[in-house]
Amino acid sequence: MPGENLSRDEARERAALLSVEGYDVSLDLRSAVGDAAGEPRTFRSVTTIRFRCTEPGASSFADLIAPSVTAVSLNGKDLDPGEVFDGARIALEDLAAENELVVDAQCAYSRTGEGLHRFVDPEDGEVYLYTQYEPADSRRVFANFEQPDLKAPFRFEVRAPEGWTAWSNGAGELTDGVWKFAETKPISTYITCVVAGPYHYVTDSYSRTFADGTTLEIPLGAMCRKGLAPHFDADDVFLVTKQGLDFFHENFDYPYPFGKYDQAFVPEYNLGAMENPGLVTFREEYIFRGKVTQASYEARANVILHEMAHMWFGDLVTMAWWDDLWLKESFADFMGTFGNVGATRFKDAWITFANRRKAWAYRADQLPSTHPITADIRDLQDAKLNFDGITYAKGASVLKQLVAYVGQDAFLEGARRYFKRHAYGNTRLGDLLSVLGETSGRDMTAWSRSWLQTAGVNALTPQVLLEDSRVAELAVLQEAAESHPELRPHRVAVGLYRLTEGGALERYARVETDVEGPRTVVADLAGAEAPDLVLVNDDDLTYCKIRFDAASLDTLREHLGDLTDPLARALCWSALWNMTRDALLPARDFIALVLRFASRESDIGVLQMLHAWTHTALDHYAAPDWRPTGGALLAEGALRRLRAADAGSEHQLAWARFFASTASAGPDLALLKDLLDGTTSIEGLEVDQELRWAFLGPLAAHGVADESVIAAELARDDTASGKRHQVRCLAARPSAAVKAQAWAQVVESDTLSNALVEATIAGFDQPGQRELTAPYAEKYFAAIDRLWQERSIQIGMDIVSGLFPALQDRPATLAAADAWLTAHADAAPALRRLVLEARDDLARALRAQECDAQAAG
Repeated sequence: MPGENLSRDEARERAALLSVEGYDVSLDLRSAVGDAAGEPRTFRSVTTIRFRCTEPGASSFADLIAPSVTAVSLNGKDLDPGEVFDGARIALEDLAAENELVVDAQCAYSRTGEGLHRFVDPEDGEVYLYTQYEPADSRRVFANFEQPDLKAPFRFEVRAPEGWTAWSNGAGELTDGVWKFAETKPISTYITCVVAGPYHYVTDSYSRTFADGTTLEIPLGAMCRKGLAPHFDADDVFLVTKQGLDFFHENFDYPYPFGKYDQAFVPEYNLGAMENPGLVTFREEYIFRGKVTQASYEARANVILHEMAHMWFGDLVTMAWWDDLWLKESFADFMGTFGNVGATRFKDAWITFANRRKAWAYRADQLPSTHPITADIRDLQDAKLNFDGITYAKGASVLKQLVAYVGQDAFLEGARRYFKRHAYGNTRLGDLLSVLGETSGRDMTAWSRSWLQTAGVNALTPQVLLEDSRVAELAVLQEAAESHPELRPHRVAVGLYRLTEGGALERYARVETDVEGPRTVVADLAGAEAPDLVLVNDDDLTYCKIRFDAASLDTLREHLGDLTDPLARALCWSALWNMTRDALLPARDFIALVLRFASRESDIGVLQMLHAWTHTALDHYAAPDWRPTGGALLAEGALRRLRAADAGSEHQLAWARFFASTASAGPDLALLKDLLDGTTSIEGLEVDQELRWAFLGPLAAHGVADESVIAAELARDDTASGKRHQVRCLAARPSAAVKAQAWAQVVESDTLSNALVEATIAGFDQPGQRELTAPYAEKYFAAIDRLWQERSIQIGMDIVSGLFPALQDRPATLAAADAWLTAHADAAPALRRLVLEARDDLARALRAQECDAQAAG
């Protein structure tokens, strides 16, 4: 839609012209419920905006995406909606020094998770509403100035169906049938929020007395759908919440500024969570319907703390434009793990960060679309795509390096000054560097230029010269990709490991040093006993790809499982995975290492990450003619580990899920079916509802479970979660008719909700069904330009990324992607970026397959 994609230049021009004094927003949501024949489509939204203009007589615009506008008035003068509203913007002419804009509109409920999302629970027919706005979807709910640097206080009121409760950023009360909410502090439009419906709501409270004797009382709330209430462990959510509030108060020295603290777990959510002050929203999958491992609880705690960190980094102090998105996301990502380790029971969260979070960053930073942490964001479509592994995980990794560079005390003191200096304001890169320079005494300019304003990841490799069984010289070699040749300053720890008489691989020497340039000699390690393993970036202080010298790699091939330190093991696994992705280690060798050593992995999160990587290695990086052999080896190994695992342990559960995902032979599928039917069992393995669906998925994909079996399972689990699983299983069946139907539902129709689009795509593309889905490669490239124009950006992203024919891993598919990119040079940059990224992943897979084929001799 013209005008929907706000540019940075337009935002700067508007911010220079306008300042906003306040919003009053009234939403009438009573249309959310209704009979089946009268499916509600719109709700009434009335907005009053008070704002100033520095140049009386100037023109500007307000943002609104709505089916229709009933009335518009500016400074008491009625305007013709047909003349001033174009579907995305409201033209504002002849502005006064002080202005009042009133917009009465009919806005649309969403089925894509953008704006005001409406969900009907199939279990009981109840309707649930929630909003999701980042980066620019509040304009789908009320008229506003949709950019982060035009902050203002907000007052919301909501008319909801009888029996409902409504929540917003401020505390609310029901008065004469209207929910009225306290005025907020000045905040950006994208973090305002409304949740409404018959939610199950649990309360608690937090209290803290500060050194000056003042006491802060924070009402706490947590909510979910009624159908999930039996599974809702709100006590653990509140425990982590209180631990986080204590931790951030101790470290930030700035009281939580937004009154209450509600947390809503909502259905069909596109993100992990969103930091709306006073009303954080989460995807409801963080409420666990079955047994999960501690890695899932750790991940939830990390997200809770991530969003809580945003109350300061992002909500209190907000970036001026999306160029500096990292000013909130990188910090929140770092603080989530920092707080997990410092405040909760998850003391090994840095291991998860090193193994899982950084893998996301390494992949993103090697794509052709990589960008500096401080990015060049031209418009809102650019902004939407920059919620990526660079902004989050690389940014957090670089902040961990910054803490090593300036010291933790200086880093936290810089944060404290930053909050106090810029409270309720907007900042840019220089504002943060200024306070960090003050507190550390270091010139941050060179550091920023190397780490924040350049792209790409460096590789660090040890070079060891021995003499008489001792280290004569140990150096660290630094390399960069040709496309991004920057060599950076790294503060690293270099660890030396050796095998003990008992067979353990243990560290016996460690030195911290600054690595600069292509070769750095670590003088302090000269004379040390000869190591069996050299681990650069020991303790994971910097952001880099670790490489090994030949002797260290030989040691890992034989003794990876003997490494006693779990973080060191995680770093080695991550390094080996990066070597596999870079076609330096054959996929079959990585799979062999997993089969040999994964059973000795104590950290459950690392084990589950290894399982995920192994699937990618087999499905994308292994030579095609070896895949059946590799698949059989994995299924056999997984079943052996499943039977050997301690009864009832989380490792047993992880191996059960991995076995199900690798099963393809008749006996393995028969075992899954028997476990589902209850005709056989494995001691300690509880086949709960979520595990039943995990077992049913491969049975459907291999044609063992037909539509009637899947329907029977849905009858057993007739819930929103069950419906998503059912849709995925139906689309996974090995039938040309099934694939045609799934394709039509996603590509030719827009009736599915965002969650069901995601489930259908997940079922459609099965590694064992390459021949069935081959015809859709050509259809994909023919459809995506139209899809991008017709669908919302979120659904467009899901389809373009999810249906890219990655499993058609042949040079012909690569050529088709190149042909599309050449023919569509003028396509939307965001669309081109998605295709370019998927094309790069495919090219990487083909290189890895060639490496693996060569290993076969």
